[in-house]
Order: sequence, then structure tokens, then C-alpha cells
Amino acid sequence: MERNAEAQREDRPPRPGSNSFGTYNAAFREPGTHVLKSLRTSIITDPPDGRIPALTPVAAAEKRRRQELLQHPGGAKDFGLQDQCLVFPTAVPPMVPYGYNSNYQMVQTEGALMINVEMPHDTRIIHLDGRPHLPAGVRLWLGDSIGHWETREERTLVVDTSNFNDGGGFYGDAGGMYGWDRNLHVVERFSLLDANTILYRFEVDDSTAYTRPWKGELTMARTPGPIYEYACHEGNYALPNLLNIFRGGAPK
Repeated sequence: MERNAEAQREDRPPRPGSNSFGTYNAAFREPGTHVLKSLRTSIITDPPDGRIPALTPVAAAEKRRRQELLQHPGGAKDFGLQDQCLVFPTAVPPMVPYGYNSNYQMVQTEGALMINVEMPHDTRIIHLDGRPHLPAGVRLWLGDSIGHWETREERTLVVDTSNFNDGGGFYGDAGGMYGWDRNLHVVERFSLLDANTILYRFEVDDSTAYTRPWKGELTMARTPGPIYEYACHEGNYALPNLLNIFRGGAPK
């Protein structure tokens, strides 16, 4: 853990001969300062080896295609979803941590749970009023989330999410640990372990993207607020400059 934390404090320049821009250092990253209460060394609980299952041949081919576009983009739509400020891995279920800006603000009303996602300031709405899922033809970036309480004590919230769009997940995108397609189905469980800790468990089923379903869990710790606005494209000159460089020009 100490070696990993030290590595994250270092500036790493781009690799020679690559289009990589290097990496951020500890001024941006949030490695944390406490050992997780679960003492887990992997978020993945199933398969037992702690690794995300292999992609299907079709999904693996899509990942290779996306990676090629990321290395040789012809237009803004060839960049990753987060580079386009469309959606970030932290907002889409399962909500796995990113290298930074992985905070959530949860607000519960009588009929819904709203999750304000720090990056890129998305708001995920989980309906708790017993409504069915949207029609199959309605597809959303964050999916359609329907929740209910599992126990009479109301200490575990179960959330079923489907109706994802055809955006193609984060196959090969910077920071994206997984990918998905429109067939993604996620079941999440939020359990209050104590006044300051939520146990977050999830099950992922996407037979056209993965060779088998997989599960994971992590803990979420209460932290002082507030969450500041993440303005992804406000005054953002990165995309036109990146495209100009890839096309053989210079930043403007």
C-alpha cells in the first residue's frame, strides 16, 4: 500500500513513442488514508479470483476498436465518454471508485433516492414508489433504476437497473475498468453498517458483454460536505487542442 501511494505522488511523463499524456500526481488523486473496514483486497467478490470476467468475443472486438480510436481520433466523438463529458464510471451502476472525485451525496424523499455524483455532476434518480421499469425502447445513460426495501427494518435498499443506452460503456476509455452494452442489468444493495458506513454490494449481468455474471462490494464512508460543482466543459480547450495535435498541428 505504501509503495502504491508513493507511486501516485510521482509525476510520470508520457511513454516514448506513444500518444499517452502521462498521468496525474497526488494533487489530483485521492488514494485515501484509512484501511477499509472489510479488509478486502479486491472489489470483486465473484469470481473468487477477484477479477472481472473476460469479455465476449464481440465485446473484446469493440474494445479493440475503441482503443484504436482513442489512439487515432478523427473527431470529438472518437474520444472516451468521459473526455466528451457525457458520463463517468462513478455515475453508472455499479458505482465503482475512480482515481479522484468519487464522492456521492444521497438525498432521500418519499418517492425517490437521488444520488448527486461528484464527477461530472450527474444526478442519478432511484424511484421508490413501486413503478415498473420504463418501456424497452427508452434507453438512458445511467439506466432506469427502481428500488425497494428488502427488510422490515428497512436497512437494505435493493436497486434494480436496466434500460441502458447504446453508448458502449467504457471499453478502453481512460480510467474505465469495465464496459457494457444495452443489455446491462445491475442489482445493487445499500446496507447501513453503522452511522457512518454503507456496505455497497452489486451484481452485474450482461451476457453479450461478459462471459459470465460477476459481483462486487465495497464500503462507503460518510464525509463532510459539500460537494462542489464539477463543470466538465466550462472553458474546456482540451478537445480542440487534442484533435489539432493528433492531426499534426499544434495547440492553439
